[in-house]
Amino acid sequence: MARTHENAKIMNEEMRHILDHASALVDATSGELDERIQTARAALKERLESAMGDCGELGERLLDKAQVADEFVHVKPYYAIGGTFVAGLLMGWFMSKK
Repeated sequence: MARTHENAKIMNEEMRHILDHASALVDATSGELDERIQTARAALKERLESAMGDCGELGERLLDKAQVADEFVHVKPYYAIGGTFVAGLLMGWFMSKK
């Protein structure tokens, strides 16, 4: 579970970096007078604000789902092993067919 939490934190940080770079781009074009640039800048700024809110929410949902899966595997390990085995058999069968 610690590894999943660590991966989620890394993904969240990367998403924040991308959003920060896009924000810097919006700020860098603030002096442009061309109408197309202003329109694109306004649309990007709106999307960035939406994405920043969604990013935190998505990270929380991802961690919740990972915790539920982790609890399920600990409570019913044989179901998880059986499901993985069946999925592996099906994948092998589909991959062997040409």
